[in-house]
Amino acid sequence: MLETVEVNPRNPATGAVIWLHGLGADGHDFEPLVPELRLDDERALRFVFPHAPVRPVTLNGGMPMRAWFDLYQLDRDARVDVEGVDAARREVYALIEREVERGIPTSRIVIAGFSQGGSLALAAALDYPQPLAGIIALSAWLPKPFARVNEAQSRTPILLAHGSEDPVVAVQYGRETHTMLAAAGCQVEWREYLMAHQVCASEVADIRSFLLRVFSEA
Repeated sequence: MLETVEVNPRNPATGAVIWLHGLGADGHDFEPLVPELRLDDERALRFVFPHAPVRPVTLNGGMPMRAWFDLYQLDRDARVDVEGVDAARREVYALIEREVERGIPTSRIVIAGFSQGGSLALAAALDYPQPLAGIIALSAWLPKPFARVNEAQSRTPILLAHGSEDPVVAVQYGRETHTMLAAAGCQVEWREYLMAHQVCASEVADIRSFLLRVFSEA
């Protein structure tokens, strides 16, 4: 089981958000987002922020850092570390199963992530065999070998958000992911902001609205 940072609500949790950080960051990276979302009084949500393992990353000259899987290039058509993504998906599934053991059904679990974490969120959640409450991928892309949607997620709400000036993960990769998921019949929303590879206040507001909605419907 991955080590995690947890932010628990004042009341017993009735839902969970498993949030995957970006390349080189750790589980603390998005911890400050929780109070910004202002959800504790309206939704009793547990936020789980796992730490990715430390591994050499080819894209960064083999430097060891926290990464969900190896990266060769930030290119939609680049070689994909399929074994690494598969191993990371199993780690995400173990976190989902732990929430189920703690009394949270899968239909009240959201899988979210930023950048590489967003790509893993998509690759893992879209193929998960039980319905989830929602999927959030920020400044991310769906690796092509994992461009498939399990029937269980055909009606799962998905939020894709990206900066139009992103110099790290080109916005066109996010747009292509949206097009593919929409063509597959997924319930997917696209949000684009005038920003770089980051998170902005308008995006936080949209994430809040998305979480309020999916946890009222779940």
